[in-house]
Amino acid sequence: MSTTFTSISNDVRRQVGVVENITGAITLSAEDSSKVLILKAAAGAQITLPAVADAAGQNYRFIVGQLFATTAWTIKAASNVIQGGVIVNSVNVPGADENTITFSASADTVGDFVELNCDGTNWYVSGLGTSSGAITLTVV
Repeated sequence: MSTTFTSISNDVRRQVGVVENITGAITLSAEDSSKVLILKAAAGAQITLPAVADAAGQNYRFIVGQLFATTAWTIKAASNVIQGGVIVNSVNVPGADENTITFSASADTVGDFVELNCDGTNWYVSGLGTSSGAITLTVV
């Protein structure tokens, strides 16, 4: 009796949970990819995404970790390449050719989040916001 083994190979990448607190404005790079970024400041700031053409395969998860009563957090792309949608207060908020994701300072809830994945052409967003208006997708 003989046994045949079939070798299966794929590009599965093992991810180790790297968590980083963000307390002010930051420009992300490839080294930040796959991190869970906790928004942890009383005042929000702008997070700038890497250029989409240089970011194929990069992904980020942003989570509200502290209420920010004074200023919204924004996640900004250099061009209108954010696609997808988020569920906010049980309603789908679609995004097509947007450049800014905003976590509202007046509707934030600890645990609200968005995830972004890039294919080198677009950033694809998904996420969840608890309160109405918690997360918006716009061109600014």
